[in-house]
Formats: sequence, structure tokens, C-alpha cells
Amino acid sequence: MNDRPDADGIDDRHRPGVEEFVTAWATALHRAHYVPITAEQRHRIVSALAERLVTAVLTDPVRPGDGQRIGTDLVAAGFGSPEALGGTIAVIGARLPAALGVAADPTRATRLNGLLADLAAGFASAAHDRSLREQDAVRLAALDARTQAEEALRVSEARFRRFATHDQLTGLPNLTRFTEELGRLCSAAVPVDRVGVCCLDVDDFAAVNDVLGHRVGDLLLREIAHRLAALTDPRIGLVARLDSDRFAILVRGTTCAEDAIKIADRALATLAAPFRVNGTEVPLTASAGVAEGAVADDGATLMRDSEIALHWAKADGKGTLRRFDQDRSAADAARYRLSAAMPAALHRGEFTAAYQPIAALRSGRLAGVEALARWRHPQLGLLTAARFIDLAEHTGLVVALGRHLLEQACRQASRWQRIQPGLYVSVNVSVRQLRRNGLAGEVAQILDRTGLPPHLLQLEVTEQAVIDLTGVVTESLAALMALGVRIVIDDFGIGYANLANLRSLPLHGLKLDASLTRPAAQPVRQPGARRPGTDDDFLRTVVSLGHRLGLVVTAEGIETAQQAHRLAATGCDNGQGWHFGRPVPPDEITASIVAQRDRDPVSRDTALPAFPAQQR
Repeated sequence: MNDRPDADGIDDRHRPGVEEFVTAWATALHRAHYVPITAEQRHRIVSALAERLVTAVLTDPVRPGDGQRIGTDLVAAGFGSPEALGGTIAVIGARLPAALGVAADPTRATRLNGLLADLAAGFASAAHDRSLREQDAVRLAALDARTQAEEALRVSEARFRRFATHDQLTGLPNLTRFTEELGRLCSAAVPVDRVGVCCLDVDDFAAVNDVLGHRVGDLLLREIAHRLAALTDPRIGLVARLDSDRFAILVRGTTCAEDAIKIADRALATLAAPFRVNGTEVPLTASAGVAEGAVADDGATLMRDSEIALHWAKADGKGTLRRFDQDRSAADAARYRLSAAMPAALHRGEFTAAYQPIAALRSGRLAGVEALARWRHPQLGLLTAARFIDLAEHTGLVVALGRHLLEQACRQASRWQRIQPGLYVSVNVSVRQLRRNGLAGEVAQILDRTGLPPHLLQLEVTEQAVIDLTGVVTESLAALMALGVRIVIDDFGIGYANLANLRSLPLHGLKLDASLTRPAAQPVRQPGARRPGTDDDFLRTVVSLGHRLGLVVTAEGIETAQQAHRLAATGCDNGQGWHFGRPVPPDEITASIVAQRDRDPVSRDTALPAFPAQQR
């Protein structure tokens, strides 16, 4: 091996170790401090410094200042951070002695330690000097630029302020500006007692973008903004575009909510006039929510209340306005809490069924029972379906809830067969359940698990569910009928009954809504007008229609023996209502069945009811 030094001063025997050391040093510097140079440039700088360092360690006699100059040049190369110095010392101390083979040489090790100390001193001095120079340069630059910067800030401040507080499309104040002004008016320093907030939203604006395009939509938004901004009233503090097609009007110095409502009415009226955009007439309507209160109230609360009222206006049919009402808001909040608690309640088994008797009107004997959903709420007590079924329908939980109650009802009906064979159970099925694939399969599995014969299960569907008999609904009804399950229309007479569908639906019966079984108010008869039919005539017609279609007719809402006799006289088959019994737990139905079975058989002509009526 050739031990002579190369032109760069490094012996061949040391070259592999030194190259590894250079690579490690360059990597440590790259990780510690970013310098905008290439890896090749960085390697070349580190190689030159390493050569000088190796020479200083191996060459006698020692030349004073070598270490300091290496530290100074390291800073000059751009690696002037404390991390770069720490990485340098760590790599040199860990790798260079081994690379040069001097780890066991006390003299060389001492020299290397001295070089490291000098390198650190030179690095620190150079870094300090560079920092001072940079500070001086920054200070001079700042002094030179201050005048220009201040002038530029003055010129741009208004522009940036407008950009931050105004809508770029319409030029109206935006949500930020509206919120600021509302907060200012609600502060004690402003001499205004009350303020109002009107929040407006264009109805079905997405259709404009979808049909006419976003360019027309943007032009329409500009025209809407122009009309709202042109509203003249000294109390109008601000008209703003909050986002998309939502706008707001701030009303100052109101005396009552009516002041804000009048301005909201005017805004809706001005938007109701047709718009003409690019030669196309675009009619539209808007909805509004109004909140008004004392300036001591929180501005954010007024804003929130107006948006809640806007949501009510949308839900109540659009094209109108609603005023915020605390009672309605509290009711909505309570409904939300119920809705949020329902999934966990279902998991905990808090939902159960109460059962209401369905009696044969001619005999008064128990023919079946309807299973009605109940919620044993841990704080609110026993809740009827009216408190939560709509919420379950809205959230989609009604599918899981319906399946749970259906299995519970079938299991209970199967137990009742031991003491009264033939007693059927009626269970409500929601629109969402009907429109899901696989409903018939789920029902079949439940019947199989519970052992209830299919013909003893009656499913009640609403008129709404069968208005349009297409797709999944038709398939589900046909599959359920093929399974042998009874299908009845519930609350018949209050929806939009499609009589043509009654001919083709796979139905077993109709349940007349309670409103049909109560006496109707007799209108004042005009001279020459036909004589109206009686309530009994009307009921006979409806019952006859059902019978001609081969359907079993059940009347709901029977509360007195007189009503029961009257409906029996019309030919109605079954009756349900408080006269025959309120919804009760299953053990009370069991007790009534046993009591009925223990009594002597009753003739069909015997006065109603044979099934014991419960006290109201």
C-alpha cells in the first residue's frame, strides 16, 4: 500500500475513513441547517474543511489558529447555526480519531481536542460578527424602508379592510362586518335600546345554478343584493350577504319585534318581483327569520335566533317569514335531545310495546291487539309513540326500532296463542321500512324465530306509503302477502287515498281513522242545495266500499258504547278505542283474555261489549 500523502494531503491509508467522515459531517450539517446549495457543493465544502482539519491533526509542528480558521470558514460557508456547530463537534469527536487511526494516540487526541475548542471559538466569534452585520443591515434596511412601508400600509389598509369585511361578488358587507356592527350596537356605549336581525334565504336557489348556470346565478345574486340595499328605512343599519344565497338585515332602534318583521316583509316583497337576467325572467321567493331584543342581549344569540327562525320558515313551506319563539326553540331542543338519545336507548332495551284491544263489533269479543311503541325513558317516564316516532322516521332509526318492536310483538302474540288461539297482532310499518329491500325476508325470519303463524300478523301501512305503487313498495307488499301476512291501510280517510290502488293492492283490510267515526258538523243548508247525507250514510258507504273490495273494515277511536253500536249497525267488522281498552302492558291483555275465556260464551246478538271496557 502506498502510504505517501496525495495532492490533497491525505494518505491513502486514511482516505476511506476520511471519506466516510466527510460524508457523515456533510449529512450532519444538512440535517442541522438548511443552506441553498446542492449536495455536491456541500460535499466539496466539507471535504476542503476536512482536509485542513486532518492536516492540522497529523502535521507537526502545530500551526496556531488552524482550528479557529476552520470554525470561521464553516460560518462563512453558511452553516452558522448552533445546531450546525453541535453536529460538527459530535461528528468530529466520534468519527475522526478512528478515521485517522489516532484514537489510541494521546498526543493526537489532545491536539484534536484543542482543535475542536479552537474551532468552536472561531465559529462563535464568526457567528457573532455575522449576526451583528446582519442586524446592522436589517436596521439600515428598516430605516430606509420605513417611510415607504408606512405609505404602502396606509394605501393598502383600506383595501384589505374592505376585502376582509365585504363580499367580493355583491359588494355588500359580509358576515364579519355584520357581526362587528351587531356587536357594536349591542355594546353599552351605543345609545340604542333594541335591535332586530332579519336573516333571509332564497328558496331553491340551487336550481337556478343547476338549470341556468353559475354565471346567471352570480348575476342574480348581484341583483338581489342591489334590491335589498335599496330598501329605504332609517332604522336599517346594515344589509349583508352572509354566504351563498343567504342575506341579513340589521335593524337599529326597534321598539318591538313588529318593527323588524315589517322590514323583513318589505324585503320579501321586493324579492318576489320577477328578476330578468340576460334576457331570462327568473321568478323566485325567499324565506326569512326574525329575532329582536334588547341591546343587553348577546349579538351572537340574536344572530343564532334569527337563523333558527329562518329554518322554521323553510320547514313551514318557504316563501314566508317566522319570528323566533322561545317556546318553540325549547321544544325543538327537547326533540333534538330525544333524537340524540334514541340510538343508545334502543341498545339498552328501553323501547317496548303496549297493546290495545281490537274487538269484533257484533260480538264484542277480542279479535286482536295492536302493538304500539313506548319508550321507558329514564328521566321522562313512559313516552308514547307520538313523542318519538317522527324523530325516528327522520333519522332513519325507525327501521331498527320497527324491527325490534315487530319481533317483540310477534313473540308476545305467539305466547297468547296458548290461551286464545287465533288472536292476531297488528304492528305499524313505516314508509322507510316499506321502501327498504328485504323487508319480507326480515318478517319471515322474525316469524320463524317467534313461532307465530304468518296469518296472525297484521301489518299496518299508511295511505302515504301506497300512493305511488312502484318499485320496492310494490315488491315488499306482494312478498308479504305471499308470505301470508295481513296488510291493512291505517288511518284510512285522512290522507290522499288512491281508490284505484285499493283495487290492486294486496290488502286484507282498512282501518278507518277516528275522524270518520265522530259526528260531523252539519253545514247550513242553502236554498235549492241537495240534502246532505247523514253520518251513518257516509259510514255505510265507506264500509260497503271496503266489503265490496273484500276487505275487513276496522274503526278506530271508539270511545262509547253508543259509537260501538252505531258502527256495528253500519256493518263495520272490528272496533278499536278506549271503549274496548287503552294501550296496556301485555300482562293486562293476558288477564283480560283469561277473564273473557272464563265467562260463558256470548251470543252475537248480545249487547256490546263482551270484552270488558276499561275505565277512561
